[in-house]
Amino acid sequence: MPDLATLSPMLLLLIVIGGLAGVIAGLLGVGGGIVLVPAFFYAFSHLGYEGPQLMQVCLGTSLATIMATAMRSVKGHDRKGAVDWAVLKGWAPAIAIGAVAGFLLATRLKSVTLQALFGVLGLIAGLWMAFGRADWRLGAALPDGPGKWAMGGGLGFLSVLMGIGGGTFGVPMMTLFGVPIHRAVGTASGFGLIIAIPSALGFLTMNIADAPPYTLGAVNLPAFAVIVVMTLLTTPLGVKLAHAMDPKPLKRAFAAFLILVALNMLRKAAGY
Repeated sequence: MPDLATLSPMLLLLIVIGGLAGVIAGLLGVGGGIVLVPAFFYAFSHLGYEGPQLMQVCLGTSLATIMATAMRSVKGHDRKGAVDWAVLKGWAPAIAIGAVAGFLLATRLKSVTLQALFGVLGLIAGLWMAFGRADWRLGAALPDGPGKWAMGGGLGFLSVLMGIGGGTFGVPMMTLFGVPIHRAVGTASGFGLIIAIPSALGFLTMNIADAPPYTLGAVNLPAFAVIVVMTLLTTPLGVKLAHAMDPKPLKRAFAAFLILVALNMLRKAAGY
């Protein structure tokens, strides 16, 4: 069993990571997963836990935290009337199927492949955050039929491969079809719950070699507990900061940061 000297550095790093993730989520309206996954990876690697399935632990732990925190987020947005329940219920089956498919693929991929996927998708998300425009449109309304199944399934599938909730891809997708930004953010918080529940439960069943201490399946329990507590404490601070200052320059700065993180993931995946 790991001693206190082994666990203390990990817990301290997790407290810092959780605090920053909560502030960023509240300030910029992005899901914590896009911060947590690379932070987990670098923290666990720095502490010497570099097993062949480390990325699966990062994805599983991130999605488990989203499963816990998204419930609070959905309730908060619903109190403000910002959750479109018709869209959420209509898209839920496609998103859930995509999430399960993403989990099944993630269990079979090498950690280095998941690093590369996170790098590519994170780079796309960062570029959108930096250069995407609010007036861009793909249509006047969200698609139905095959389009809904394809886009919803793709949303769930890609989100699980990155260990993130519904905001990173769901908000841009909905705004491209004319959904107002506040309703898109509120509804996407529900997408995150649909993505996280089946995938996080699946990651709990994995058998991980050389995992960090106190890891159940692919979910690190200390990381899960610390991150949930810290994000609940610091997300309101981020929300207050968002109302006290112009978040646009900060959003561009975070986009630049995300692009650098994604490029660094690609560098490590390439072995440099």
